[in-house]
Amino acid sequence: MSQQRVFGRRKHSHTIIFASGEKVRHVTVRPWVAGLALSFLGMAAFGYLAATSYLVLRDDLIGAAMARQARMQHAYEDRIAALRSQVDRVTSRQLIDQQLMEDKVAELMLRQEALTSRHGQISPLLDRVSGASGLKGPVPVPTRRPERRAEAADRTAPTARLAAVTVVPDPAAPINMASSSRMAYAQPLDSVADRADRIFSKVSLSLKSIERDQVERIQTLAASAYETAFKINSMVESLGLPGADVADTAVGGPYIGAGAETNFDETLEGLDAALSQLEAVRRSALMAPISLPAPGAAITSRYGKRQDPFLKRMALHSGVDFRVRTGTPILATGAGTVIRAGRSGGYGKLVEIDHGNGLTSRYAHLSRILVSPGQRVSTGDTIGKSGSTGRSTGPHLHYEIRRNGRALDPSRFLSVAKKLRPLLSDG
Repeated sequence: MSQQRVFGRRKHSHTIIFASGEKVRHVTVRPWVAGLALSFLGMAAFGYLAATSYLVLRDDLIGAAMARQARMQHAYEDRIAALRSQVDRVTSRQLIDQQLMEDKVAELMLRQEALTSRHGQISPLLDRVSGASGLKGPVPVPTRRPERRAEAADRTAPTARLAAVTVVPDPAAPINMASSSRMAYAQPLDSVADRADRIFSKVSLSLKSIERDQVERIQTLAASAYETAFKINSMVESLGLPGADVADTAVGGPYIGAGAETNFDETLEGLDAALSQLEAVRRSALMAPISLPAPGAAITSRYGKRQDPFLKRMALHSGVDFRVRTGTPILATGAGTVIRAGRSGGYGKLVEIDHGNGLTSRYAHLSRILVSPGQRVSTGDTIGKSGSTGRSTGPHLHYEIRRNGRALDPSRFLSVAKKLRPLLSDG
C-alpha cells in the first residue's frame, strides 16, 4: 500500500489492450507519456496555424516574386525581339547593298567597255593623225580596268556586322532596358558598303573625266587639222594655183558645252571629216611643184635677166640653178606624169613632169635619167642624177616651172616649199 501512494494519493495507470483472436496484448500508458504526446501534438498544431496565418497575411511577397519573374521574362523577350529585328534589318541592308554594288560594278564595266570600244574607233584616226604634221597630242585611252576592291569588301561587310549584332547575353547579368532599347533602334555605323560606294563614285568621276578629256582632245585635233588644211590651201593659192575645196570651219560663236557621252560619235565624225579634208588638201598640194628638187643645195643663179656665160651678153634665165655635185639625186618637186625624159638641145639630159592644170617642171643638165615618158611619179621620187650635160659650164641643176609653156619664177614656189615642208611631211 505504501508503495502505490505518492504524496498521499495513488496514481492509476492506463492500459490499452489489443486482442486478435486468441492473442491478447496490452500496453500500459503512463501519465507522463500521454502528457508528452499531447504536448507535441499541440505544438505542431500551433506551428501549422501560425505558418498558415503568416502566409495568408503576407501574400504580397508571393505576388512581388511572381511580378519580378514576369518582368525578367518580358525583358528577355524584348531583347530577343530587338536583336531579331536588327538582324533582319542588317540582312535586308546586306541584300540591298549587294544589289547596289552589283549594279555599280555592271555600270563601271559598261563604261570600261565603252572606252575600250572608243579606243578601237580612235586608233585608226590616231594612225592618220600621226601621219599629219602639226597636229597636237594623242587622245588618252584608259588601259587598266577599274579596281574592284569595293565588291570584295562588300562581301565581308555583312559577316562583320552580323557578328557585332548576334551577341548572346548573359542570363545572370542584370537587364538594362534603356540599353536594350538603344540597341534595337541604333543607327548603323559607316559600313564597308558605304566606303565602297565612295570608291565607286571616285572611279566613276575618273572615267567621266577621261571621257571629257577624250572629247576635248578630239575636238582640238579636228580644229588643228582644219587650221593646217587652211594654211596649206592659202599658201597654194598664193602661188596662183587652184587649191582644194576646203569646208567652212568654225571660227567663233557662243560656247555651248557638249556632253561627252552623247556627242562622242559626232565629235569622232568631225575629226574624221577634218582629217579627210586635210589629206585631200595635202594630196592637192603635193600635185603642184612646191617641193625642193635638191634639198640643202645652194642657189647659184636665179630667175631673170643675166649675162649669158657663153655669149657674155644679157639673156633671160628661165629658171634657177642649184650648186650640186655630179651624181647628186634629183627629186620630183610634185606628183605628176613624166612627159619628156631624154636629151633636149641646150638642156642636155632633161626630165619634164606634167603636174596638171597646165603646170610643168623641168630638170636639166642631168648626168643620168631614172624615169621614162608616161611614168607616174610622186613628190620626192628620185628622177635622175645631177651632171653637166648640154649647154653647161659645170655640174649643176637647172630647174624650171612653166604654166601653159610660159616660164614662171621658181623662187616663189621654193619659198612656199620651205614653209609647206613641215606641213606636208609624213610625221
